[in-house]
Amino acid sequence: MVSTREPETRERPIADRRLRRQQRGDKYRLTALGGLAALSLDALTSVAYGPESIVLVLIAAGTSAVSWTLPVVLAIVVLLAVLVLSYRQVIAAHPDGGGAYAVAKKDLGAGASLLAAASLVVDYVLTVAVSLAAGAASLASAFPALAHHLLAVTLIGLAVLTAINLIGVAESAKVLMLPTIVFVAAVLAVIVFGFAHTHPVAVIGADKGPFPITDTVGILLLLRAFANGCSSLTGVEAIANAVPSFRTPAVKRAQHTEVALGVLLGVMLLGLSVLIGRFHTVPRGDVTILAQLTAAAFGTGWPFYVTNVAVTLVLVLAANTSFGGLPVLLSLLAKDHRVPHMFGMRSERPVFRYGVGALAVLSTIVLLVVRADTHRLLPVFAIGVFIGFTLSQSGLVKHWRRQRGPGWQWRAALNGFGAILTAIAGVVLLIEKFTEGAWLLLIIIPLLLLSFARTEHYYRWVATQLGMGTIPRRPSAEGTRVVVVPVVTVSSITEQALEAAMSMGGEVHAVAAEIDPASTKRLSTLWKEWDPGVPLKVLPAPNRSLTATLVGYVRKQCSNGGCVTVLLAQVDTPHWWQQLLHNPRGPFLAAALRSRTNAVIATLTVHLK
Repeated sequence: MVSTREPETRERPIADRRLRRQQRGDKYRLTALGGLAALSLDALTSVAYGPESIVLVLIAAGTSAVSWTLPVVLAIVVLLAVLVLSYRQVIAAHPDGGGAYAVAKKDLGAGASLLAAASLVVDYVLTVAVSLAAGAASLASAFPALAHHLLAVTLIGLAVLTAINLIGVAESAKVLMLPTIVFVAAVLAVIVFGFAHTHPVAVIGADKGPFPITDTVGILLLLRAFANGCSSLTGVEAIANAVPSFRTPAVKRAQHTEVALGVLLGVMLLGLSVLIGRFHTVPRGDVTILAQLTAAAFGTGWPFYVTNVAVTLVLVLAANTSFGGLPVLLSLLAKDHRVPHMFGMRSERPVFRYGVGALAVLSTIVLLVVRADTHRLLPVFAIGVFIGFTLSQSGLVKHWRRQRGPGWQWRAALNGFGAILTAIAGVVLLIEKFTEGAWLLLIIIPLLLLSFARTEHYYRWVATQLGMGTIPRRPSAEGTRVVVVPVVTVSSITEQALEAAMSMGGEVHAVAAEIDPASTKRLSTLWKEWDPGVPLKVLPAPNRSLTATLVGYVRKQCSNGGCVTVLLAQVDTPHWWQQLLHNPRGPFLAAALRSRTNAVIATLTVHLK
């Protein structure tokens, strides 16, 4: 009986410790509601420009063509439902995150996965730039004095978001919770109050007419409207890319968040499109379609201003979606040796801080290049994510065909239908926006693919050089062991360095370079008086260089076939600024010895109290 209980009593404390560690880590991760705030704002705020982009295309066929807004939005909502169901499956199949990249890597091969990764990187960076630029433009509409400082406003917003996400994604979710709730409630209120009126309560904006009275609405025009309106779907994949950011059970929480996002976005898109037809809303000067619908539902009282301020705020905060998704994607690429390994390192929070920093730098560059002009970013904004959508859906079709589990046919048909729709939308948008800047994708994405491939090639070369993946020969203790201790003066640091060297075993060589004969003579005299039991070797230094002299001596010792260790002593000060007052000789010596010899470089740190 005793023997059967002992393992159980030993295992229980281990399990308890694991549970406590998991709970401490979960404190910094997302709940379902927090995930909706931190990762879904990009998709939810698209209602501010998605329906408007449809109307801007349809109005070319006349004011009566605006009635086609609802059928086009219905098609988009059908695609949204397909994507939500697909990404629920992606979350379950790839709990480590990665979205389209993980699916393409598993089911479509290396080439497709690199294309998915490149498209997602482009989309995430542009999401930050577009959201911040659109938010700044909305703010300047309310406060005209800011109209000439849009770039400064966007950079300040970017700095704030970066700082929040360096603290931790869970903390950023807390910051975003209230604005998200206010925004969603305000848009839903616009829909409800709009349905209660047969005519607009108020009309705002200058008349931009005259528009054509009647014209034929052809299939090409509807395809263009569909492709433009699909900008409302950007950000749907962000939850699947950031599954590790959720609390346990992460998969279920992420799936619930994905469904909640789909329901909210679908309801808002459909409701606003119905109001557009109900109030015959057409583009007007200096106001957005959403602002017109808000005035039509509320009038121009305080609810109108609350709604527009909420829209402005969440457009800026929508950039947080990328801060939740791109660092996780980069961590997966780092595991696959396709970006530098530092992107796979977490801090204590846990946060992929190098990924957050890289996103901030790239977004800053984009904003500086386009001077925070939203219209210069929109042509390439949605195309990248359509590539990811298409690859993700196509990969799932292959996944279902390979598994052939219960109901695999309808699942494959659903994903295949979604892949066709997203591919059509992407091609139409690429053709339509090609001359407006979409051609840049034909340069940016191949460059990213080349970068991924070259990085992977480098790590493969390093693995070959270091014999990774092979069983090395057994270590041998044969040969002379030499520990070299550079000496500049006689002090307690020298004493500690010699003690450490003696404890390593082997021969201890205390060496000094004869740069200044008078100083070297004094050092030799003190050494004889001290007599530490290790002779001092004075090395000639005709070029008066300590580094060159020491490197030459260590090289000679290494050529004798022995194992050479160089022990360097350094001082650690209580305050960082005090370190500037000390000679930086140690780091320079260490760098030279590492690059020009095969010796082992050891450091002894002496802390000043």
